[in-house]
Amino acid sequence: MRAAHERVDAIVFDMDGTLIESHAVVPAAYRAAIMDAGGPLLSDAEIIAGYPLGPPAALLTHLLRRSATDRDLARYHAHLTALATQVTVYPGVADLLAGVAERGAVGLFTGASHRAAEILLDRVGLLGHFQVVVGGDEVARPKPEPDGVELACRLLGVHPTRTAYVGDSPLDLRAARRSGALAVAAGWGHQYDPGEPADLTAGHPRDLLALLG
Repeated sequence: MRAAHERVDAIVFDMDGTLIESHAVVPAAYRAAIMDAGGPLLSDAEIIAGYPLGPPAALLTHLLRRSATDRDLARYHAHLTALATQVTVYPGVADLLAGVAERGAVGLFTGASHRAAEILLDRVGLLGHFQVVVGGDEVARPKPEPDGVELACRLLGVHPTRTAYVGDSPLDLRAARRSGALAVAAGWGHQYDPGEPADLTAGHPRDLLALLG
């Protein structure tokens, strides 16, 4: 693991479960889109189990048992837009992002599509905090591969070894480690697993800047 005291020049965040609470909304949007396309009625657990497959097109293909079309993806994004009013920001995140902006570059890499990220971040008023937003549909391989973290770093003009990647899930932390970034666990997130190795763990958003020094 990285030495936790090493300086970082940029912070890249995961989205769902790290910045916003959307664990009910996203499965609901998938479920509605799948039923619109004539697919089966699926539980949240069945949908969430497919998250490691990658961005929405890959997950829809898996759940529909056929290749997802542009229309399928548009349905998903339409349902996500309609449900986005139910998404909330974790307490302390807005203050965290304001503080992060004063100390260096700020980016976001999410396994969601770029469009989904824009929908949700715009709805909760966070979109303007990020210099770079990278969606899972913009890289060849999903987490835990490092592609998305590396792309966000390239777009920010920083090296991964001078970057912290903050996420709640084991896949986030593995992607960070594989890229060479400082792996920071968002201990408040709904997929946080204390058994997954991390360079640093923040129990609350307000703790993050102090941990990074």
